[in-house]
Amino acid sequence: MIVRSFEEIEGTDRHVRAASGTWESKRIVLARERVGFSLHETILYAGTETSMHYANHVEAVVCVAGEAELTDHESGLTHTITPGTMYLLDGHERHTLRVKEDFRCLCVFNPPVTGREDHDENGVYPLLTEPEEV
Repeated sequence: MIVRSFEEIEGTDRHVRAASGTWESKRIVLARERVGFSLHETILYAGTETSMHYANHVEAVVCVAGEAELTDHESGLTHTITPGTMYLLDGHERHTLRVKEDFRCLCVFNPPVTGREDHDENGVYPLLTEPEEV
């Protein structure tokens, strides 16, 4: 059993800040736990815009605070995301979040991330893996 708090993650290698300066994420469960998914608390900052494309992952996002406008570049549709709203990127959709007020969300990734990922120039997380246990 693993019990872990957001507070104990603060300032560790599990507390990741984007090179772009638009978000930070506390990586609660990572690939190294070997449970088949990763779980993060992510905050995207008000007034920022982040374009993403999870070509190698499926992501589910639940908004718990704040507001953002989500544009699906595959369909052209735009959605307002507020607390209690979930979106699932089950088709590897290219998308952009325009953050109106600090947007706090819980995210689940499959396959799990290692915690070392950041978006590349195309908004993609590379597919990194943990070494096999011996």
